[in-house]
Amino acid sequence: MIHPALFNPKSIVVVGGSNDIHKPGGAVLRNLKEGNFKGDLFVTNPKEIEVQGIRSYPDPAQLPDVDLAIFAIAAKYIPATMTLLAELKNTRAFIVLSAGFSEESKEGRILEEELVEIVNRCGGALIGPNCTGVLTPNYHGIFTKPIPKLDPKGCDFITGSGATGCFIMEAGISNGLTFSQVFAVGNSAQLGVEEILEHLDLSFDPETSSRIKLLYVENISKPRLLLKHASSLIRKGCRIAAIKAGASEAGSRAASSHTGALASPDVAVDALFRKAGIVRCNGREDLISVASVFNYPELKGKNMAIITHAGGPAVMLTDALSNAGLNVPHIDNPDSKELLTQLFPGSSVANPIDFLATGTASQLGTIIDYTDQKFDDIDGMAVIFGTPGLNPVFDVYNLLDQKISSASKPVFPVLPSLLTAREEIAEFVAHGRVFFPDEVVFGNALARVFHTPPPCPENPVLPPTNYQRIRKVIDSHPDGYLPPAAIRDLMDACAIPRAGEKVVSNASDAAAAAAELGYPVVMKVVGPVHKSDVGGVVLNVREEQRVIEEFQRMIRIKDTTGILIQPMLSGIELFTGAKFEPKFGHLILCGMGGIFIEVLKDVSAGLSPIDQNEALSMIRRLKSYPIIRGVRGQKGVNEALFAEILLRLSALLTAAPEITELDFNPLLGTETRIVAVDARINLKH
Repeated sequence: MIHPALFNPKSIVVVGGSNDIHKPGGAVLRNLKEGNFKGDLFVTNPKEIEVQGIRSYPDPAQLPDVDLAIFAIAAKYIPATMTLLAELKNTRAFIVLSAGFSEESKEGRILEEELVEIVNRCGGALIGPNCTGVLTPNYHGIFTKPIPKLDPKGCDFITGSGATGCFIMEAGISNGLTFSQVFAVGNSAQLGVEEILEHLDLSFDPETSSRIKLLYVENISKPRLLLKHASSLIRKGCRIAAIKAGASEAGSRAASSHTGALASPDVAVDALFRKAGIVRCNGREDLISVASVFNYPELKGKNMAIITHAGGPAVMLTDALSNAGLNVPHIDNPDSKELLTQLFPGSSVANPIDFLATGTASQLGTIIDYTDQKFDDIDGMAVIFGTPGLNPVFDVYNLLDQKISSASKPVFPVLPSLLTAREEIAEFVAHGRVFFPDEVVFGNALARVFHTPPPCPENPVLPPTNYQRIRKVIDSHPDGYLPPAAIRDLMDACAIPRAGEKVVSNASDAAAAAAELGYPVVMKVVGPVHKSDVGGVVLNVREEQRVIEEFQRMIRIKDTTGILIQPMLSGIELFTGAKFEPKFGHLILCGMGGIFIEVLKDVSAGLSPIDQNEALSMIRRLKSYPIIRGVRGQKGVNEALFAEILLRLSALLTAAPEITELDFNPLLGTETRIVAVDARINLKH
């Protein structure tokens, strides 16, 4: 647990507190005062005896005991003062606003490590350095603005960037979003996003804690900790959305397998968030919209009604919802015909339900009531209402506020007239409502929330394996690629189906192997990474003389150590593989196989260990899933068997964490069987 002095200090000292509120030391002191901190507030400043009406101690040694210290002085002076406070003043919580640490130089990193050592030595808690601070109901230990009126039902917000946090709050507050606590962790020298989230989980109170958590993350240093506590919070009824910045890589890493080339760190982040049940967002606007969706009841089904007096935005929202996998179904039934009689001529109830620019608040209420109570195939409503400014629309927004409370289905307000209806929107927000200024951003956010799965089981049940046989292979081979015989042993130990095969080193053995396996056969070089690129794969060899000729040609290919011979099998080419991603663990990938993996790059990823639902979800998320299912009369693949192979691969990785990269490519799949016909496994002990 984090030291409680960080969250509920009885006394605070601002080290470097200033009368100049345009400096961090002055601004944070002002915010503490204006936030009505109930405890004792002190300042230490060698040049002052009073700062902003607060007693200042020129020498920190003169201070009384103090729970929390907020530093706003030059980096090089902090260790000495921090040591004094920790050892002589029983200070156990520290917020370092100052920059000049690991974000700037090697010397700064050393200084930052010294701070962590001091704090760890006294069992304390450190936020920062290089941060904007902490905002809680107990104290406003932050030097930036805005400082929202804190609401226990608002969002708990943890950000790795103070400036980004400010921008997110600014935009969110304008839309009616409220905040409960804000933690800007800066360099995260000791406490980062993961540790704060852990605290929110361990201290969660179903009666008083916020149920919305927002994260802005630049580096995930402890993904398993994040996974554990995000999943736990969501299982307790919370909803979590996150931005992970830094998704692209400058340059591509050299990879020795298909999986290595496709499994980037950002793929690992996607898999982590999906496993935890976190809604991943692409930017500030997206995060704010998702958080706003969280403020409304959960959408239980895919069917949305769009209620509007403006045709264009309704069309754009229809497109956004439809493209994102939600439905805007046509409405045509006796109740809709009855509804139409209560609207002005020219109105439409087909969905979108358009009651024209001349529509009244009363008509809007009637439409919402019909949609809520009589249109059983509708799961939620989006109400788009702006104004040309001809008349005030307070009555519409007041009615909307009432219907949001009384409707049994979620009602999402899209209010685009930010200037013309500014006063009306302000009153709507004052009632505690959150709104959406843009229909397309809203539609994308709603779909993202709807499609984010719940957290996966903590301890999925995996198929049995021959653990001793697996460990014998792993422990008896050095780092690098395993030979074919070892790969066969590992696959058999996990019951992963494979094609019959033989590796030969001379032409006569090649002919004998082909005869034993049965014609036609496939011949592949052993050694080169991309066999097809070097002419190292020959299909449909049907006679002994051809076997001998191809052997003699292929054995001369650079890096070839032998020739693999397999029976010629048919089926849809599939792929699965795995890659160890530092800190995250093993990523499992699947998709279409053969050359299609390079051309289409259509893969799904999951963070091992996975369960059956995760495996099936990975398969069904593929854009090429219709091919696997069977399309236009062509037979598909047994997806249950495909999922079973993914589970057996997960079991192998659990038993053999030394595997760094693995490819089963291709797998040949039909309605009745799936067989691996080529495999590569790389180890690093």
